[in-house]
Order: sequence, then structure tokens, then C-alpha cells
Amino acid sequence: GRTVLVTGGTGGIGKATALGLAAMGAHLAITGRDRGRAEDAAREIRAAGGGQVDVFVADLSAQSGVRRMADEVLQRLSRIDVLVNNAGGYWNTRHVTADGLERTFAVNHLAPFLLTSLLLGRLQRSAPARVVTVSSNVQVMGRIDFDDLQGERSYSGARAYNQSKLANVLFTYELASRLQATSVTANALHPGVARTSFGAEDPGRAQRLFTPFMRPFMKSPAQGAATSVHVASAPDLEQVTGRYFASSKPRKSAKRSYDEAAAARLWQVSAGLTGLAAPATTE
Repeated sequence: GRTVLVTGGTGGIGKATALGLAAMGAHLAITGRDRGRAEDAAREIRAAGGGQVDVFVADLSAQSGVRRMADEVLQRLSRIDVLVNNAGGYWNTRHVTADGLERTFAVNHLAPFLLTSLLLGRLQRSAPARVVTVSSNVQVMGRIDFDDLQGERSYSGARAYNQSKLANVLFTYELASRLQATSVTANALHPGVARTSFGAEDPGRAQRLFTPFMRPFMKSPAQGAATSVHVASAPDLEQVTGRYFASSKPRKSAKRSYDEAAAARLWQVSAGLTGLAAPATTE
């Protein structure tokens, strides 16, 4: 009976997460870039016993798209019990968004930062509520380069992706700290490597060479979604916050992810880049 919003819910791990939560009786809302794909996914979730499924269409690389979608979500969903920040991408070459920002950082970090901030009032009103952010084990290789966050001086697809996934964890820990006096929790997770079309838009050389050979050993999307489903729904996690999960169990994240000064600085920089003086805590 809880209302769950899953970003990037039209395919891969996002759709599998939505299917898993719908099977448990949740009211699902999914986001996607393409209306046709989003409606197809919604039909599939309904057919699997998911009941009502709300669809929101937005390009999360554009902050105007995130804001417009957040407005629509607030108009249509009277409550949000769980927000799953699942949408993300990998681009081997440097792309710039409509806002003039590097695409990996914009989609993987700034979009969930902005969307969570805009929906925080509704989450607090629906409490106990959860914010679940999908990171990756590559966060252990990540480094926040405050002198070149946008990869303008030197760009590598892998470095940009690793940085964005560490940013997911730093954001989660800082959010958990800021929400300590509330009944809204914030946790991050590693889903595992699953057989999806992730990164296919602009793959790196290693990805092109090795993915075909690795596919038989990768998790299915449903297996990849298992940790997201667990962190979003497990009753014993209702008051657990500021943690990182892998294989549905709490794990230590990268040493750099516990740097509170870096987390606070990243929050301030992100607020500046998204035009949020301070994230709203009330509607």
C-alpha cells in the first residue's frame, strides 16, 4: 500500500525494482525519458499484479526537466513513502547538458540531489519514509575533484562515473545527517553487475570488448534489483539510515565516503549548481 517513486524505471534494474516492489503490493510511480517505453513498462508492471502505476516523463540531464517532473509528482502523488534514485548513465566521451554541465555528473549526482531536495517536504509529510540511492562498488575508485568537477581539463568516462558514484554515497551520508531529527532515512547501495543495456549509448573500448564475454556471468535485472527492493522495503530497516548496502547487507563504503568535510563541500557546490540556496524541508 505504500507509494514508491523509482527513477529510470523503464528498463534494466529500475524496471526490475519497480516489478519487485509492485509484487509486494506497493503503488508504483516510474520515471523515464521516453513516454512510449515508460507506458510499456507501466503496462508490464500492471500485468504482473502491480495495480495502479503512475508514469512521469522527463530528461533528468536537464534541471528544468527535473523541476517540471517534481512539480508534476507533487501534484499527482499525495504521498511518497519511498524515493528510489535509480536513474544513471555512463558516457565514454564528454557530453555537455542543456545547463552546460558534464553529463555524467549532472545525471548521476545532480539530478538525484535536486529531485530529492524538491520532494523532501512530501517525504517528510509521508514519514516514516525512505530515500534509496543506487551507487556502485566503483565508488571505492572514485575521487571528488573539486578543481575539475566537470572534467573540463581532463576527461575520462570511467573517472567521471567513479566520481559520480562516490558522490552518491557522500550525498546519502550528508542527507542522513541532515534528516536525523526526522523519520526519513537515506541509504545507498551497490546493485551488482546485471545484464542490462547500461552504458550502451556511448560505451568505452573495454565495455565493447568484454561485455559480450561477461554477459553469461552477470546477474539478471531481477537479481541486480534485489538490494534496491530490500533497502526500500525491509521492515527492520525503517530506522536504519546513513548506510551503504551490497547483496542486501550493510557494508563499509570507500574511506573517502566518510569524509564529512568533503560531503558538506559537495552539498554546497551541488546546491549552487542546481540553484538551491538550501534544500526545502517543508512544502
